[in-house]
Amino acid sequence: MPKIVITAETGCDIPVAEAAELGVVLVPMHVSLGDKTIDDGELSSAEMLERCRQLGVLPKTSGCMPVDFQRVFDRIHEEDSEAQILHVAYSAATTCSLESALAAAEGRDYVATLDTAHVTVGQGLVVRELVAWLREHPEATLEEAREHALGVAARTRMAFLPGDLGYLRAGGRLSNVAFLGATLLKIKPVVELLDGKLVATKKLRGSMASAAIALIDYLALREEFDPACVVFVKSPGLPEQVQSAATEHARALGFERAEWYDTGNVITSHCGPGALGVAFLVRQ
Repeated sequence: MPKIVITAETGCDIPVAEAAELGVVLVPMHVSLGDKTIDDGELSSAEMLERCRQLGVLPKTSGCMPVDFQRVFDRIHEEDSEAQILHVAYSAATTCSLESALAAAEGRDYVATLDTAHVTVGQGLVVRELVAWLREHPEATLEEAREHALGVAARTRMAFLPGDLGYLRAGGRLSNVAFLGATLLKIKPVVELLDGKLVATKKLRGSMASAAIALIDYLALREEFDPACVVFVKSPGLPEQVQSAATEHARALGFERAEWYDTGNVITSHCGPGALGVAFLVRQ
């Protein structure tokens, strides 16, 4: 069977080195810092935040453009004309990237796409699970791989605690903006991916460590979760004691493995410094 190559936006927060190991090709999203626009990952997220501080601006994000996908699709096709491409997309409700991928796929019958309806480690979890499945099913067709990925996406649960609500306000990504008033009341809103949209669903109080534990409970105790792995993501400035508390609590709940990742430029632009996200699968 022809080889299937997975592509995903850099907003999935899969590190470049890991993507290379998985055989996943990352397509750059973009961030504007004042009058300069960079590719996601061009700077470390800490450097990006410092650049914004020096300029006195908040970062603004933009999705991948059709030309970004055209370059990637053509490069893969030139390297292996028999390869088929499956683009596992960042939530289409939050960015233009999937539309750009669809535009770039016109006239390229070796490209298929799907909307994960997730961002950051939620999207990354779908990508990782798909890669593992393809390694176990090398005979799978492009459509079978797409259907499997959609099934994984439907079982993925993801939420986060923003570090600075001003970043969400500036990005305009939160659908129920009334929650932004939580900053004045020292309330930490839980932001979930519901139907691909970022929606604030619950208010938490207390320290970031206690809020992290409450976040995990809120998300994990509603359904029967797959205990194999829980994935966390953090933006610059999240205290180590919060990470330790989250990991220990997840293991106490029954998760066998906890993995940590760092937010890239795009996700950091939305959640601000000191944010925490969690993702896992629920059982079928």
